Amino acid sequence: MKTAVFSSKSYDRERLTRELKQVADSGGNKIECTFLEVRLTPETAILARGHTVVCCFVHDELGPEVIEILAQHGVRHIAMRCAGYNNVDLRACRKCQITVSRVPAYSPYAVAEHAVGLILELNRKYSRAYNRVRDNNFSLDGLEGFDLHGKTVGVVGTGKIGVCFARIMLGFGCRVVAFDIQENSELLAAGVCYMDLAGLFAESDIISLHCPLNEHTQHLINEKSIAGMKCGVMVINTSRGPLIDTGDIIAAVKSGQVGYLGMDVYEEEAGVFFEDFSSRIIGDDQLMRLTTFPNVRITSHQAFFTHEALDNIARTAVENLVYQSRGEPGPNLVSF
Repeated sequence: MKTAVFSSKSYDRERLTRELKQVADSGGNKIECTFLEVRLTPETAILARGHTVVCCFVHDELGPEVIEILAQHGVRHIAMRCAGYNNVDLRACRKCQITVSRVPAYSPYAVAEHAVGLILELNRKYSRAYNRVRDNNFSLDGLEGFDLHGKTVGVVGTGKIGVCFARIMLGFGCRVVAFDIQENSELLAAGVCYMDLAGLFAESDIISLHCPLNEHTQHLINEKSIAGMKCGVMVINTSRGPLIDTGDIIAAVKSGQVGYLGMDVYEEEAGVFFEDFSSRIIGDDQLMRLTTFPNVRITSHQAFFTHEALDNIARTAVENLVYQSRGEPGPNLVSF
């Protein structure tokens, strides 16, 4: 079975190759991978010609146009290397009889811990302190933070990542409140209070987003919802960029309504994040504006980026490919 792996980096190739070798050594169905560094777009979709499967990541474009091109060239399955599949047009897949699999869980701890890292960095200003000491400046002016203990932390979305994050914040001695369409009994037993979004926004000193991106959550953080938050609130997003309306959050940072902003994802990150622009000009004025604020920290979609998570992603993705090679649905097939 020939598979075109789009958006593949060195760490993807290394781990996927290792997992494929184990499959081959165990006598499993032969799976041949063509590793492509380019993103899957309408312009690059032709590279899938001669393959029955494409293996894709978060920034690959899988809209109706691309799906139709893939189908024309014989692709019958899309194997996502991530949990989310909001970039896949499932209606187009159904029409073209293309199935989709995903990696539902790779390391919730990795993402949750990164969210906490953004909180600590914004609060205690570690990077500023580090750079200051390197210049032999040992003053403390401008480095004042606050105790996390006793603060109210709002968790939007209590799936596996949200649960891990909530437990960490409980360990800091925070009061944790949460919103989800389905309450988690373990968090309830641990003392987490579920409430509606308006209540969570109004009471939280820190708000961390851990919900999926869909038609109901797009621009969840916008001018109206921000107005209902505490003045000086900290907002953290390690989920999906379009959960936040970029223009509205910039205005809120400028006014002081949002006192701290930590983002591992960005609304228009495709084509920028995961790439080296150190000697090129970035044309996204909003992203560049965000990088100028001293109370904003942006990381390049690296929350998932741990040894354990990368190993799990490769292992599960290859397992999904094995099921496909056998003509079996497998446990991680997306239903639509």
